[in-house]
Amino acid sequence: MNSRVIALIAVSIATLIYGLNFTIAKAVMPNYVQPFGFILIRVLGATAIFWIIGLFVKSNGIEKGDYKKIAIASFFGVALNMLAFFKGLSYTSPISASVMMVMAPIMVLIFSSFLIRKPIGKLRILGIFIGLIGAILLITYGSSNKSTATNSNLGNFLVFVNAASYGLYMVLAKNLIHKYHPIVFIKWFYLFGLLLVIPFGISEFLIIEWQKIPTNIYYNIAFVVIFTTCVTYLFNLYGLTKLKPTTVGVFIYLQPVIATVYALIVGSDSLNLIKIASTLLIFLGVFLVTKQVEKSA
Repeated sequence: MNSRVIALIAVSIATLIYGLNFTIAKAVMPNYVQPFGFILIRVLGATAIFWIIGLFVKSNGIEKGDYKKIAIASFFGVALNMLAFFKGLSYTSPISASVMMVMAPIMVLIFSSFLIRKPIGKLRILGIFIGLIGAILLITYGSSNKSTATNSNLGNFLVFVNAASYGLYMVLAKNLIHKYHPIVFIKWFYLFGLLLVIPFGISEFLIIEWQKIPTNIYYNIAFVVIFTTCVTYLFNLYGLTKLKPTTVGVFIYLQPVIATVYALIVGSDSLNLIKIASTLLIFLGVFLVTKQVEKSA
């Protein structure tokens, strides 16, 4: 089996994990662990894992001037990104959240335009416009079953904030990711993230009644910490070393598909016309944006 096939398998597994994560994480919140407390568990676990892995990596350390850059990237890539996502997911449904996450490539393009003056062609502008219409439609009218979505509008908006925050992180961290060994970068990235998350998550973490959490929910928590946070990062990282970024980026389209199928199978969500229409608009917008990117690359 050649390295390209292995890379495709790795990225596929990472995408599968992301798709399952929406429903798996949703089952934990808010009945057993509150969103911010869950994020503290996730970031604390990931920080410990990556620092342990870092003990076996021989590489140059971080330059003094880059610590501030990593801290800023960590604010958007860990703190705001994850806090907004889990809080939003606790309010909305798995399907709506997974669809909103597809907005990330559009947000990357918007922030690239403002921060590094990357030109936007007409096709890109059309893609951004169509994608944003889909996002607004989903935020405003994408209400779901009340048993899984207690406040869809706020939840969908927070997941949109998460996608925007992740997009900004991708722009800010681009040079840092290429400058340092991936494990060296990520261990500091998560350490700064942990320091930023603690003030928000510590109160919810301290009130967790661990003895009342069922075994299956412990498995869900472990899945999020180990697989969604660590394994996906390592698998996508390997994929990026063997595949074109545009090839890896295409897999983001599969996340809502997997999330939708799994949510429908386990009965944690349902479909409606607004969700379908919003999904089609967002997918079309992202397709136009990434198609233009490929042509100009």
